Amino acid sequence: MTRLNQIVAVEKGIKSRSFQELTEAHHVLQKAGMLAGISRTYRPKDEEGEQLPPESTKVQVKGDEVIGKTAEILTKLFDVTATKDWTNCAAKANVVVDGQPLLSDVPVSYLLFLEKQLVDLLTFVRKLPVLDAAETWEYDASADCWATEPVQTVRTKKIPRNHVKAEATEKHPAQVEVYYEDVVVGYWKTVKFSGAMPAKRINELVERVEKLQLAVKFAREEANNTDVTEQKAGKKVFDYLFA
Repeated sequence: MTRLNQIVAVEKGIKSRSFQELTEAHHVLQKAGMLAGISRTYRPKDEEGEQLPPESTKVQVKGDEVIGKTAEILTKLFDVTATKDWTNCAAKANVVVDGQPLLSDVPVSYLLFLEKQLVDLLTFVRKLPVLDAAETWEYDASADCWATEPVQTVRTKKIPRNHVKAEATEKHPAQVEVYYEDVVVGYWKTVKFSGAMPAKRINELVERVEKLQLAVKFAREEANNTDVTEQKAGKKVFDYLFA
């Protein structure tokens, strides 16, 4: 008994060959010279006239024959595609994760859709922003995001000071040097906030997507193992079209 995965495997090749042969048939029918033939014989006016050999060109391409061959080629494609699509209507499988069915009786077409979407979702999850590992983060319910512990730093200001290098005398003024001293004038309390996510959470999400990807692939393989009922739609179509 032929199975769906075998039909899927050969369909692409049949489709490619059918398209190629149909294109060739179309091009052949456009060459008027290959559809035309001729037969000419020569008879001189009298017995003393020059004798010339007959001329003939055979018809190389006949429209009806091309149609018949084309119908034969396309019938294979129509039949294998019909067999695949009819079977796809019945081919279903469960998506099982951790031993439990997440989705039941899923058709092949939806399993293929899921596979493609999960590839995109995995890329999305892997690029989620991660909290800076150099900081310690706690969830702040009031801010509804992650926050660091408060860090206190000082604010300083340069205050000018005078340093008397030499006291004033009757003959000379005092020699004073001005310098600046950093004096604490206040304190900064800093809390950093972030809408990024913990690396552990992102790793969990990646693991879930990858696990579902595997489950969907297993389900598709199971569904594609369904026995097919061979369809003969092509003959009916071309019997009507080219009758």
